[in-house]
Amino acid sequence: MQKGYEIIEHTADIGIRVKAADLKGIFEKSARAMFELIAEKKKKGLKKTVKIELEDDNLEELFVSWLNELLSLSAVKELIFSGFKIENLGNNNLSAKVEGSPVSNYKVHKEIKAATYHELSLREISSGWQAEVIFDV
Repeated sequence: MQKGYEIIEHTADIGIRVKAADLKGIFEKSARAMFELIAEKKKKGLKKTVKIELEDDNLEELFVSWLNELLSLSAVKELIFSGFKIENLGNNNLSAKVEGSPVSNYKVHKEIKAATYHELSLREISSGWQAEVIFDV
């Protein structure tokens, strides 16, 4: 797990298991892992910053909403996000700034349609937090 996450084999889909010292780290590392699965940077380019504000019913739904919001913004703005900074994180809300570069600066490997609730796990462990999420590809 040198990159801070590992890939979970899953029938027809793909998943990740992420560990971090705190919840902010889980949200940031999960987003980074998701975009590393999607694309690999081939050249440097202009970075754009996008502000994200989300609210949901609970932490698990907020986590899935965060990942899906990033996928949606990526498609609409034609950006691949690579920088993630959670500024505030509560049990049902977050604010963050994310940085992205144009898709043309990347080699796209796969399309991730959505983060799913299937086998979703977000829990505290002895070393901090761990998340497991399956993506619909």
